[in-house]
Amino acid sequence: MREFREGPPTERESPVGRPVIRSDPEVAGDRAVGFDPNDPESLQEAADTVRRFSQNTPGGDDNVFMLRGAAACAALVRGEGSYKAAAERAGGDASVAFIRKWARVHDLPRSIRRYVALGRIAPTAAKHIARVSGEARFLLAWAVLDHGMTVREVRSAASAINDGVSVEDALAAEGVELGRLELTLPPETYRDLRRQAALEDIDPDTVVAKALEDYFSG
Repeated sequence: MREFREGPPTERESPVGRPVIRSDPEVAGDRAVGFDPNDPESLQEAADTVRRFSQNTPGGDDNVFMLRGAAACAALVRGEGSYKAAAERAGGDASVAFIRKWARVHDLPRSIRRYVALGRIAPTAAKHIARVSGEARFLLAWAVLDHGMTVREVRSAASAINDGVSVEDALAAEGVELGRLELTLPPETYRDLRRQAALEDIDPDTVVAKALEDYFSG
């Protein structure tokens, strides 16, 4: 399996509470709300949002609402200094476990959060993706996109990975082949790919992999 040369960031790079994805008109229109953990009024708004979020999460189908709730959880934890204090401040059904799970979703890298906002990755699946660390986050997220994994399958794979099973084996247990991707190419590109593979007596996969290696290292 090819390793990322420098490694993409596996944690959120933008400040806590800033609506980077949610401020994109394609994603949320004018519904973006930011939370500043250092602003008392904004922190109170985050606490109110977390409380409402905890009471409406079951059955929630608004991905932007879910990401806003996750952002509020992260900001509240940052502002209060601990999960316990954040839960006490929010009240309602906002437990320590609830806030921890959703704050981790907020800390996922931007590339994954964008697919959550667009509805390609369910927020409930994102919770389990956020349970694993490092490159495993990307591999699990992309497997969801490419193979339509259910939340149950993502949860099972995440648990196995955290128990020390390799990502490849954890996905295989769910019937998913790591790295398998279906591509649609322009006819001319498809023609040239097949021709080159035949001339070199190799699989088209190898030609594509070599081309991408060059592309990413360029």
